[in-house]
Amino acid sequence: MQLPGGAAYLCRASGGSGAFFPLFAVLHLSGIRRLAGAFVTCLLLFCALTTRAQRAPILRDLSLRTDTVRYTLSRNTALVQGEAQLYFYYRQDDELAELLVYPETPGRQGLRLQRSADFTLLDSLTAVDGGQYYRAKVRFKDLSSNKFLSLTFRQPSDSVGFAPQTQTVKLLPVTRTTLEFRPADTELFVGEEKVFELSSNNAKNIRVSPEWTRGQDIDYRLEQEKGVLRLHVLPNALGTRQLTIRPQTERPFLTDNNRRVTYALPPIRQEFTVKASRLRFLSVDKKEITLDENSRRKGVELILDNGRTFDLKRTYRIEDQEEAGGSLIAELFTRQYLTNDRVLCWLRVYNTHRQTESYLYIKENDLAKYITNFNISPKTTISAVSVRHRGGDWTNSATVNPGETVDVRLEGESLTRARFHFEDVQVIPSDSSIRSDAAVVYRIQVPLTIDKKRITIFNAGQPTGAGLTVREFQRPHPLDFVGVTFGEAPRPVTRLNGPVLYDRTIRDVVFSFNSGGIDTDQQLYGKQYLSFDIRTQNAKGELIEMRTIDNVVVCPDGSSVRAAFYQDKQCQVGNLSLNNLLNSRKTYDLDDWSTIIITIRHNQSQYQEPGFTQKLELVLQRRVKFDIDISFPGGLLTKYKGESSFTSFGGISLATLAQFSFYHPTKINKLRPYKVGAGFVALNAFNLSQDSNVNRDLGIVVLGSVYPTRSDAKLTFPLYLGGGYLMNKKSLFFLFGPGIGIRL
Repeated sequence: MQLPGGAAYLCRASGGSGAFFPLFAVLHLSGIRRLAGAFVTCLLLFCALTTRAQRAPILRDLSLRTDTVRYTLSRNTALVQGEAQLYFYYRQDDELAELLVYPETPGRQGLRLQRSADFTLLDSLTAVDGGQYYRAKVRFKDLSSNKFLSLTFRQPSDSVGFAPQTQTVKLLPVTRTTLEFRPADTELFVGEEKVFELSSNNAKNIRVSPEWTRGQDIDYRLEQEKGVLRLHVLPNALGTRQLTIRPQTERPFLTDNNRRVTYALPPIRQEFTVKASRLRFLSVDKKEITLDENSRRKGVELILDNGRTFDLKRTYRIEDQEEAGGSLIAELFTRQYLTNDRVLCWLRVYNTHRQTESYLYIKENDLAKYITNFNISPKTTISAVSVRHRGGDWTNSATVNPGETVDVRLEGESLTRARFHFEDVQVIPSDSSIRSDAAVVYRIQVPLTIDKKRITIFNAGQPTGAGLTVREFQRPHPLDFVGVTFGEAPRPVTRLNGPVLYDRTIRDVVFSFNSGGIDTDQQLYGKQYLSFDIRTQNAKGELIEMRTIDNVVVCPDGSSVRAAFYQDKQCQVGNLSLNNLLNSRKTYDLDDWSTIIITIRHNQSQYQEPGFTQKLELVLQRRVKFDIDISFPGGLLTKYKGESSFTSFGGISLATLAQFSFYHPTKINKLRPYKVGAGFVALNAFNLSQDSNVNRDLGIVVLGSVYPTRSDAKLTFPLYLGGGYLMNKKSLFFLFGPGIGIRL
């Protein structure tokens, strides 16, 4: 093309062939207007060529292979609403396919497959043989329900002059669906709905509808539940009738040599024998009705299956027998039809009924039309509450303790339909729970920190009037929390078993109480009610004084989780002193070998189980006894200082001695068989003979004596051994011999 102006320009437009178009012009100084016109012409030519190139197809052909079958865009297309679509058969919703893409311009690089939510690109589009064709692998998603499936390809611009291009290939997934109906029973009844199962190789592809067909001899509807197709039929005319089902599919299939798309499966025809109607069962939305003043007068709203012969605004009688003259159980008043083929009604009940007793018959003019069934129960009432504690028997006392797990039995009427709830406690599931209309058993866990004195029992959020009483634990605790002090550090009384021999003066006996040792996190015992029986007696066992202290209340201290609930003015504060309780003789005034006997026991009237008893026996032990003893030694052998032999046996002497006796260390008031003393001995004091050979003298002696071990003997014969100084003879001497002892 010649352009005025005398200059030559080269205008190149990108197109499918990529050719160059030379454009010459001579630019003259006087041809500026002509140059502008030529520039506009060149620009229009460039835009026309570009638009033509963009509308040119990217693909020469497309191949899609599933399993062993290959479908191509050039051969396997079908018209859908006037648009050509590449069809392919699939067997599963997530079908795997291989794509072979043949570009319009082989060797051109950069062809891409746009990503989509309809499929997953497993292998990217890859050029093969230098771009002669491309290969990719995709996995489709939910082909049965996925609509408007397509593949979009994009070719970007390049340096040669090609503009970016896109091309979309519409896909049509098709599948072969079969549907069969083979009923085992071909007998129907007028007005009675019957359900059959249909078999299909692809149940998800069968179109279902909740709407009934209208105006046919046998109406029907299709439904699908959990992958199972069900056919509902409802006959309307007697005799042999044919049911014709015209099923539709969700995904189409091809007919007429794979060229025509259709959704209609072949009709299914089945003959049935339709007989006169029989009583039809109508289900209700409520299986439990309460007989009370409200349900008897106002009524209960009820949704009932449509009987198809119901008249609105009419009352029907409900009886418990099919024949006329049955007891009136309830009345049914029809109000209006609902969209789900059900009827909204008012039900007024007059008598109780159980489903296990019989069916309920809906009658019109004493003629039974339908049957139904539901329970009519009296109002839930609780007449008795029983409690069984762990390891015990059932008791009528509705008393529970904090932290305790108990079984609670409720007795009354209509208990199975109740929804009982225990206030602020946890119900523990139990395999041994009993549940009937007359009695129900619950296992409950009472919290340790419960702060109520009464646990109310609710039914469906309403108080029943029954409940449980929360009482603090009042169980006898072992008496190791009681400590005693009688001159040493406090010791638990449970460690002092048997008589305690104490060889010093008992200034006082003090009882202290470890309040923190009663309740623990695992065990609660509560207040401890104690009584103290006190007796003091002398060495001979004779009673000196007797006192009894009742109702000493020891409460757990602040470490207990229930400490706030134990507050009581009767709780023992401080220690208990024995001397403050004794009147006649205090502990420090008691004689040797006196005994203090203290019996500590639980006050049995405060507990429902046996308590504990601990006996404390304190004995005032002595090691040595000092006394003045008069005895009558006889037949003593004496030896004087300076003489070589003992004298002959002497007569009866008189000894007055200050003696020390020794007690057995492990026996109570039991002397050892020996004594040591010092005093005077009158030798031969009872020898009245005037013979000058009789040696009468008075001696100062130290004697040791051995006594018989019998403690009950009044007359004893001890042995003496010792020595001393004779006053008349003025000589030392030694003596040995028996004596006579008299015990008064």
